[in-house]
Amino acid sequence: MIDIVKAVQGADPSLGTYVIILRGDSRALDGPEHLTPEAQAWLSAHAPGGRLARVKILLAPYPGAEPAERDVPVMAFAEARELAAFATTWTGDPLPDAE
Repeated sequence: MIDIVKAVQGADPSLGTYVIILRGDSRALDGPEHLTPEAQAWLSAHAPGGRLARVKILLAPYPGAEPAERDVPVMAFAEARELAAFATTWTGDPLPDAE
């Protein structure tokens, strides 16, 4: 994962230090270019310095393989606190509702 973050930061230094790469099936995404309305509302309320970007990087699928170009969804944040809050809320599996 560190290699992917370094590749993203190298490809687009404007994203800054606090980035997280989302999986294509992330529940925060509504297609490849947009956040879900719920994730966007959460971002506005809890991490106003956050933004979604798409970055093209060269990435090997496994060590020793030939790198291939990939377009990855990236969340960039102004502060580490925002990144941590987003990751805690949006990257884990949702907890079942308590009965």
